[in-house]
Amino acid sequence: MKQGFNLINGKWFSTSDYMEVTNPATEEVFARVPLSGEAEAAEAADAAYEAFLKWSKETAETRSNVLYRWHQLITEHRKEIAEIMTMEQGKPFDEALGEVDYANQYVKFYAEEATRIKGEIIPASSKNKRILVQKEAVGVVAAITPWNFPAAMITRKLAPALAAGNTVLLKPSQETPLTAIRLVELAEQAGVPAGGINILTGSSREITCVWQADSRVRKITFTGSTPVGKQIMKDAADTMKKISLELGGHAPFIVTEHADIDKAVQGAMSSKFRNGGQACVAANRFYVHERVAEEFTNRFVEEVKKLRTGNGMEKSTTLGPLINQKAVEKVEEHIADATAKGAVVLTGGSSKSSAGFFHEATVLGNVTDDMLCMYDETFGPLAPITTFKTMDEVISRANHTPYGLAAYVFTENIAEIMELSGSLEYGIVGVNDGAPSTAQAPFGGYKESGLGREGGDHGIHDYLEVKYVSLGF
Repeated sequence: MKQGFNLINGKWFSTSDYMEVTNPATEEVFARVPLSGEAEAAEAADAAYEAFLKWSKETAETRSNVLYRWHQLITEHRKEIAEIMTMEQGKPFDEALGEVDYANQYVKFYAEEATRIKGEIIPASSKNKRILVQKEAVGVVAAITPWNFPAAMITRKLAPALAAGNTVLLKPSQETPLTAIRLVELAEQAGVPAGGINILTGSSREITCVWQADSRVRKITFTGSTPVGKQIMKDAADTMKKISLELGGHAPFIVTEHADIDKAVQGAMSSKFRNGGQACVAANRFYVHERVAEEFTNRFVEEVKKLRTGNGMEKSTTLGPLINQKAVEKVEEHIADATAKGAVVLTGGSSKSSAGFFHEATVLGNVTDDMLCMYDETFGPLAPITTFKTMDEVISRANHTPYGLAAYVFTENIAEIMELSGSLEYGIVGVNDGAPSTAQAPFGGYKESGLGREGGDHGIHDYLEVKYVSLGF
C-alpha cells in the first residue's frame, strides 16, 4: 500500500492515525496518508511564519528561478503525476496528462510574473515630497484545494503566492492528497525553503479552524462549494484575512440559430464531459434555439454515444468514474426528477452496477426550467437540453441563478456575440470556445461563484499588499 507523508518546516512525517485513499474506478483502498489535526496545524503555521520572514526578503530573481526549476521538475515527472491523479481521482490518463501540463502553465507564468511586480511614483502635492507606492507579500497563505483538479488548483494558488514572496499552508482534499504531496515534493527539490510550503492531510475542520484563528495567517484561498466558501468568509472576518474564493457554478451553454453546429457540438463535448462533468465551469444547462434544436441535439447525442466509460488507466476510456457514490447518487437524483416531470432520456441514463463509481454520459430532451438539473449544479455527466426563441428570453433564463462563474455562447453572428457576452452575468464567457481556461487569463466569477481572480497578472495581485510611502525632504 502506498504511503503518503505530511510536511512541516522541511521535515516529512507520518502520524499514528491515517486516512485511506480509494481508487474510484475499483473502489479499492490503495494508499493512506496522515490524519493531521490541530497540533500539526499550529506547528505548520509557526514554520510558515518564520519562513516568510526570510522568503519575502529574497530577490524576485531568486523566487523566479525556484519556480522555473519547479516547472522543469513537473515536466520531467508529468507521466508519474498523471498516473497518481488517475488512480486517486479517476479521470482518463490522457486527460490527467493534460491537467498536469495545464497546471504547469501556472508555474511557468508566475515564474515570469515574479520579476514583474512593480511599484509607482505618484506626483506629490508639495515639491518637497515624493509619494512612493510599493507592493509587498501578504504573508502566510492558507490554500484549501479540491479533488476535481488536484494539480491545477494547487499550482494556480501556490505559484503566485510563492512568486509574490508569501509562504504557504496547503490543505488538499482528502479524496486526492497524493497528487498534492508529489507536487510539494518536487517544489521542495526545486528549492522552496523549509517552511515555504507546508502540507497537511487530515481533518479539514480542525486544521482550518487553527489557521483561521491565527492572525499571522493573512490570507485564505479556497476552491470548493459555495456553502463552505461562505463559512470560510465568515470565519476569516475575525482576523480580517484577505480571501480568494472560487466557488460553485451552473454554466449555461447557449446555441443560437446562427451557430456553427459542428463547433457547438465539439464545444459541448469539451465543456460538459471533461472530467466527467466534475468541473465548476462545466456546462450544466443547454439552451438551444428552436430552429436548430433538432440538428444540434441529434448530432450531440451521436457524439455522446461514442464516449467509453471505464477505468482511466485503460487506453479506450474517454469517461472515467465519478469521485464517489454520493456523486453518482446526485446524478441519478437529477435524472429521476427530470423524467418524473416529463424529460426524455435521449442517451445514457444509467449507473454501472459493478465496482466503481460510474455513470453513463446522459442527454435529456424536453427539459423545463422547473427541473432540479436546471437550477442545481449536477457535477456529473448529465446534459439537459431546452429550447428558446429570443435573445431576451435566453439571457433572462441564463442569468436566473445565484451563480456566475462561466457561460458559453455559440454563434457566428457578431451582433449576437456582443449582446450575449455583454449581458451574461458571468466572470468567464467562452464564445465558440468550450475550454476557455488558461494560465494568463483571470479566472473567477460573479455573484455567489466567489471573490477574486486566479490566473494572469490579476492572479498575483491578490497575494500582494499595497503600501505607499510619503517621503518628505
